[in-house]
Amino acid sequence: MRARTKTEQTSERLAADNGASSPAWIVGIAAALLLIELALRFTPEGLEHWIYALHRLYYLPIITAGLRFGWRGGLATAVVSGISYLTHGQSLDSPDARNTPDRLLETLVFCSVGVLAGILSDRERRQRARVERTAGELREVYQALQDNLEHVKRAARMSALGHLSAGLAHEIRNPLASIEGAASIVEREPENVARRTEFLAIIREESRRLNGLVTNFLDFARPRAPELRPTEVRALIESVLTLLAQTSHRGDVRFRREIAPDMKNLRCDPEQMKQVLLNLVLNAMQAMPQGGEVVVDAAEEKGMLRIRVKDQGPGIPAADVDSIYDPFFTTKDTGTGLGLPVAYQIVQQHGGELTLEENGPAGACFAIRLPSSPGAAG
Repeated sequence: MRARTKTEQTSERLAADNGASSPAWIVGIAAALLLIELALRFTPEGLEHWIYALHRLYYLPIITAGLRFGWRGGLATAVVSGISYLTHGQSLDSPDARNTPDRLLETLVFCSVGVLAGILSDRERRQRARVERTAGELREVYQALQDNLEHVKRAARMSALGHLSAGLAHEIRNPLASIEGAASIVEREPENVARRTEFLAIIREESRRLNGLVTNFLDFARPRAPELRPTEVRALIESVLTLLAQTSHRGDVRFRREIAPDMKNLRCDPEQMKQVLLNLVLNAMQAMPQGGEVVVDAAEEKGMLRIRVKDQGPGIPAADVDSIYDPFFTTKDTGTGLGLPVAYQIVQQHGGELTLEENGPAGACFAIRLPSSPGAAG
């Protein structure tokens, strides 16, 4: 048996409510007609104005019946009212007998008013029912959309988990293969000291690589909450550029700083923000294999503190732009694809955003925007 929809249940509930209240309305309308009839019978004939006013009271139950029960109810009440109206004071010797055509005409007006009130009421009732049905259908569609959205979210989470697992397995498999191969050679040639030293160094290097990969993955999967404290922006940038200048051993790369002189302190986790800048500047250096200039600028912009890193490389291919923040996505032979995703998470945890602001043949530019520390002098 088909389950009833919420729309059908709503319509049935409205019909049940109307049906439950109908007897009370019928009794009320009948009581009103009876009271008018009694008032007319006990009003002396000399009080024409009162009699005229009491006759007009018939319109109240007629209109009420039309509104409540539709044109049939309005017409039935009008007929009863008209009969009462026509028979009141209509003896053969009564002066009111001369007014019979007027009374018939007013009875027709009673019927017209009852039918018109009923038609308008029926139209309003149908309109309300349509609105109720539409609202019910919209609720059902909304619920279906919510259910589908939950399914899509679950599918997206499973897809992301599968992507992460595949990327991690791929990144781990290569160093494990190197370690296994080096260990086999050392085992086959235990007396060859030079070969043993060479391949033990490979084992140590690949072990360090595995450790770094696992560390980066944990930084991405379980990011540490930032420990915020006031940090001087100029000192933060200088420390990153000085470290890379000393360790990169690339004389073909130049660093240029463009830091506004009135910079306020940045409230951040300095170690995490240093990690973000290291990733961005390293990416900029690796994007210029033939050398070039990396520009790091910092300024305040619309209540936010902005730090940009721009290179002079060929830019990021358009097909790869949408994937640069995906974990394990990389175009480098030795990259893990976790640098930008980790940097993106760190900036988000600081209440800011990391965006690719410029991209083209003249180079790429990444921008960090963070809330500046109010009232902290730079």
